[in-house]
Amino acid sequence: MPEAAGADVSRLREINSLGILRAMRGQPPVTVTELAHRTGLSRPGTDVVVRGLVTDGWVQVVEPDGSSVGRPARRYRFNAGAGHVLGVDVGGHKILVLLADLEGQVLHSHRLPVEPDADPAARLQALDTAITQCLSDAGMRPDQIWAVTVGVTGPVDATGRTTLFTPLPGWATVSPAEHLSARFTCPILVENDCKLAAVAERWKGAAQDADDIVYLLAGMRTGAGLILDGTLRRGYGGAAGEIGALKAVRWLAAPSHIDNCPGVPEGIHPNDKAAWVFERAREGDRHARQALRRYVKDLAVGAAALVLTLDPQVVILGGGYSRSADLLIEPFERELSRLCLRVPEIRASVLGADSVALGALRVALDQVDARVFTDGLPTLHA
Repeated sequence: MPEAAGADVSRLREINSLGILRAMRGQPPVTVTELAHRTGLSRPGTDVVVRGLVTDGWVQVVEPDGSSVGRPARRYRFNAGAGHVLGVDVGGHKILVLLADLEGQVLHSHRLPVEPDADPAARLQALDTAITQCLSDAGMRPDQIWAVTVGVTGPVDATGRTTLFTPLPGWATVSPAEHLSARFTCPILVENDCKLAAVAERWKGAAQDADDIVYLLAGMRTGAGLILDGTLRRGYGGAAGEIGALKAVRWLAAPSHIDNCPGVPEGIHPNDKAAWVFERAREGDRHARQALRRYVKDLAVGAAALVLTLDPQVVILGGGYSRSADLLIEPFERELSRLCLRVPEIRASVLGADSVALGALRVALDQVDARVFTDGLPTLHA
């Protein structure tokens, strides 16, 4: 009986510690009295738990800055630097690695260009190089990382591979998690890039006030990520949102209207064609405006199917073309109004090219939360 009672006390202390950390995380420094008020615990009990968290390294004492008169109450803050996570975007043209602390603050990043036609070996080498450089810049080792999430192009199955479809040459045979497990002992997750971009928009982007979101990747490739009731939807086989696979929705051909716009100068780099077309459209060029109208019509067909099925609060227009959202949103809304019973609010992404890696960070942090802040707190070195 005494052993059981001791176990109960230990578990209660653990629960109180977790509650206090959740109340501190992402917040300014607080006093014990303020924490007791937030958590509903007694002040003496809160003081005991906080002191233990300081000893274990989860909480830091904030020294007074001298601006107060008299003896100020001691303040504490969550030690966000107790652990770190990596968010990685393995794209067609780049590898982007973001390193963040446990509050999601990006501390270091490294971006490395990669050729679209790079084979798996070359792309994996670029991935390794980008991660190595990011960790080196931060002065960190792989064993100091608590979770890694990798965003890739194409639906991700249960094995972490893109076996159904991917535009990256040979990538369907690659397991990023297996590859990185040679360096990292922490959990390594792999997820579709559009889904991660949707997560990022709800976390730090244009959809922070929404729980029902359709994210549209609008660019040289068209895709979608879905969040319903605040939860990312993957589908049974990881292919939720891949409506572009249905040729009738015309997403596969949509970018060709911009790519094949009459008047595009000879020799222009393929990556620069869209920027040229959008700029000419702003200037009133007839061919450019017609190309955009045709693109929007095709984009709206697939988007309307998703809107009619899911009835989201907001549709986020992301991807490379979102930089010219001022030319797209109004005609896109008009097309949706012709096709849908109710048109959700259309917003442009505010995260740009970092959205996938940011979403990967959020998913990595969620993994840490599930493992550490639910299962139990390890003791850290203060």
